[in-house]
Amino acid sequence: MTLDGTTCIITGAARGIGFALADRFLAEGATGVAIADLDPADCADAAARLAERHGDRVLDHAADVSDQAEVEALVARTEERFGPVGLFAANAGVGTAMGLDADDVAWDRTWRVNVMAHVVAARVVVPAMVERGGGTFLTTASAAGLLSQIGDAAYSVTKHGAVAFAEWLSITYGDQGLRVHCLCPQGVNTDMIRGGADTSAVSTVALQGVIEPEEVAQAVVAAMDEGHFLVLPHPEVATYAQRRAGDPDRWLKGMRKLQALVLGGMAGG
Repeated sequence: MTLDGTTCIITGAARGIGFALADRFLAEGATGVAIADLDPADCADAAARLAERHGDRVLDHAADVSDQAEVEALVARTEERFGPVGLFAANAGVGTAMGLDADDVAWDRTWRVNVMAHVVAARVVVPAMVERGGGTFLTTASAAGLLSQIGDAAYSVTKHGAVAFAEWLSITYGDQGLRVHCLCPQGVNTDMIRGGADTSAVSTVALQGVIEPEEVAQAVVAAMDEGHFLVLPHPEVATYAQRRAGDPDRWLKGMRKLQALVLGGMAGG
């Protein structure tokens, strides 16, 4: 697919994967890209850096992307500046790095950002995309959404929810012109990884190899060109998912071994 003439919105775009997606979409010819994130200063800084490379095709808009009214305002402002949204990337995500010790507040925040923000975005943009004959909805989930995340129960559960919602969107609207892509990377060199280096969740990810956000953006563009639903910047995730589906008991045993390896390594420093 080409992004020439496409208006894009990317949430969680002030840094990391979201920023790399914005940079790549602009390089691919997007008409304009709206950078959405929670902190206004972070949004403005990201937009300024992108504008230095790509000109005035960037809009910064701070928003809580789990709040429908704020997403409606984001879409309205973007469309006023650049025209109808052709691609929405629901990229914002959070983790807890906790298990049963995560309280209800942590679970609620993770649920709202990792799942409900995608639902809210789809409510706002998908009906209009279908009415216009098509559009693209990109979900940033995680390999944890196909497998699991050692050391983070809420992240595991909500990323499975994100994958399930993306599948439902594709099933329901795919024949009406909606292209849905579901991004499921393992470790990516982002603030989330760098900020949790002493946790079992991040130690597991680091053990399996960390790639750069620009490599993820490249995988997204390639998957869009080839029309694939799943975007797997770490190709081995497909093999892991096949093993999980083919023999769940063996897969769970292997995951417990991996957890023991990670915890043993952390204990040994």
